[in-house]
Amino acid sequence: MDTDARWLDELEQRAREVLPASVLEYVLQGARESVTAGEATAGWRAVRFRPRVLHDVTHVETGVSLLGQPVAVPWGVAPSTLQRAVHPEGELAMARACAEAGSLMVVSSNAGTPFAEIGATGVDWWVQAYLPADRTLAEPMLERAVAAGARAVVLTVDTPVVATKYASPGIPAVWDTVDPAMLRVNFDAGYDEQPGAEKALDLGPHDIGWVAARTGLPVVVKGVLRAEDAVRCVQAGAGAVWVSNHGGRQLDRTAATSSCLPEVVGAVGERAEVYVDGGLRHGLDVLAALALGARAVFLGRSPLLALLDGADGVARLHRELRVQTVEALRLAGCRTASEAPGLAAAPRPTPL
Repeated sequence: MDTDARWLDELEQRAREVLPASVLEYVLQGARESVTAGEATAGWRAVRFRPRVLHDVTHVETGVSLLGQPVAVPWGVAPSTLQRAVHPEGELAMARACAEAGSLMVVSSNAGTPFAEIGATGVDWWVQAYLPADRTLAEPMLERAVAAGARAVVLTVDTPVVATKYASPGIPAVWDTVDPAMLRVNFDAGYDEQPGAEKALDLGPHDIGWVAARTGLPVVVKGVLRAEDAVRCVQAGAGAVWVSNHGGRQLDRTAATSSCLPEVVGAVGERAEVYVDGGLRHGLDVLAALALGARAVFLGRSPLLALLDGADGVARLHRELRVQTVEALRLAGCRTASEAPGLAAAPRPTPL
């Protein structure tokens, strides 16, 4: 099966032609000057490989196990808001495509589709959560996720406040243009007006245990970039840590995830699974992340842009990426994704 890499590369350009300006800006923008968002893809392209030879790669297996559950590919879909603003079926279309591909979907707590409907598609899914100042306010949303079949909670920890983003002249804020029914349908009515509903400024390791106790699910901590933070998460009971800078949408000038991944893997990789997101666009990027020790990668903007064509578009994204990843593994001398760690060459010294 041939792959059309140009289709993947052209997703953003097509979105610029089709999406309303405010929605497009929301999907693509980073915080402040978008320095971090702009550097993401280059980090993966800078990784160099030392492929193995004289290895039988007749059969290549892309499946991995995430928190004890097998998935068919070493990537999943990261949580994103306003999927129904990109396509009317939103999270349902995304879920159907992920289920078809045997991939994992992480559903935003801000989703515009009830968790029960997402779970009914048969997709393997995790729920993403922010904790409010009054933790108890999060319980009804988490309970709905558990009841609908979520297999884990992804606790986002890099967002004590939402970072400033600069609006383009003449483009209204997306929140002024979209139907409120397109988001946060899994929260109780009036949630945002309750005292303590604002994002918690006092998150700590103890919150990992609190979420695990309230849900009975494994907790993945998303937004970790430092070894010592990864260690604290694992000591507090996290089943996995997710190396992420929030797609460059939080603290601008934050380091690229590709440069932070090896440190985190070195600190906790033997005790917990490590995932990564941020700027992964190609099967070669997937190989780079696996080579640096990630168990799996998560894709944010690419599936959201592919969602322009509904489930068919996201399914095509999965197919194209699988073809690219199989080729990359085969050329690297790997029969499975688990054989990729150690393929990355030492970083090249920076010229003085």
